[in-house]
Amino acid sequence: MRQFNIDQPKKKSSFKKILTGSVFALLIGVIVVFIGGYYWYSSNIASLSENDTTSVVPIPVGSTASDIATLLEEKQLIRSTVAFEWYVRINNLRDGLQAGTYEFSPSQSVEAIVSIISGGETSKDFVTILPAQRLDQIRATFAEAGYSDSEITIALRPETYIGHPALAAKPDGKNLEGYLYPDTYLKTANTPLTDIVRLSLDEFAFYMTPEITASFAAQGLSPYEGLIISSIVEREVNNGQERKKVAQVFLTRYEIGMMLGSDPTALYGALVAGIEPSVFADTPYNTRLYTGLTPTPINNVSVESLQAVADPADTDFLYFVSGDDGITRFSRTLAEHEALTAEFCIELCQSY
Repeated sequence: MRQFNIDQPKKKSSFKKILTGSVFALLIGVIVVFIGGYYWYSSNIASLSENDTTSVVPIPVGSTASDIATLLEEKQLIRSTVAFEWYVRINNLRDGLQAGTYEFSPSQSVEAIVSIISGGETSKDFVTILPAQRLDQIRATFAEAGYSDSEITIALRPETYIGHPALAAKPDGKNLEGYLYPDTYLKTANTPLTDIVRLSLDEFAFYMTPEITASFAAQGLSPYEGLIISSIVEREVNNGQERKKVAQVFLTRYEIGMMLGSDPTALYGALVAGIEPSVFADTPYNTRLYTGLTPTPINNVSVESLQAVADPADTDFLYFVSGDDGITRFSRTLAEHEALTAEFCIELCQSY
């Protein structure tokens, strides 16, 4: 007689039930995670509190969504940097965030804050001198603040501030390039522009300490030469640890008589000469063509760059390249540098 296993259908049925149950449980888990994630996101882009006290937030040029989120969190204006970045990304606003000085309160939602930043709705009661800014850019900032051309011209003349300690080491005939310290300054309807510039010079004098100038001297640099290298470092990179390494590269190159090879110096020279911006522009500022330092600083500086030149990293690099991913990579040989450039600097390096 033929035998039949009557339990087999039950096993198949049980397996199907287990599989169905597992899928259902997984689906429920996904739904729970989605709902939880949505609740977390919605909660964290809402206003932090009902407090409508405003805080001034200067957003430097080149700030990423992550940089801005960190600034806002430090000012206790948002709940979460992650939620802020997600909001900017979801709404495709990363390229629309504008530098400037803004006023925000904890009572504003992320949506409201981002709308203000992307709309460039800067505060009119403050004047912000941003880091790594040239004199022509600062002049434009002053014009946007409502000052006339004649007021700006007078305010940017070194002769207006004869005897100011910030300018004690400035060579005769040089302008204020590099000397206007980046910060936010209160402005009323009656504030003379010379008062704002004088405050900026006061800050520069405060940060250009005797210790920093002594460190410059120990490296064979005058205060003005130290300022020039600091301005190049400021323009090249904004990460603290990277600044010290970049400063080391430039100081080593300068010491051994090697061209600094800084693209921003070449572009600055082209701008000053009134010719098309190019790293091949033949001007005294082009450190890709000529050895030594540029005739003047190429922009203003922060204390971090001054300190980086005063106390550079203890390394022996001769090259660096900032990649498309925002990471600066250092090397000791030209071959290593070229390989890193080819691998990591494709779009950015093509723009020069």
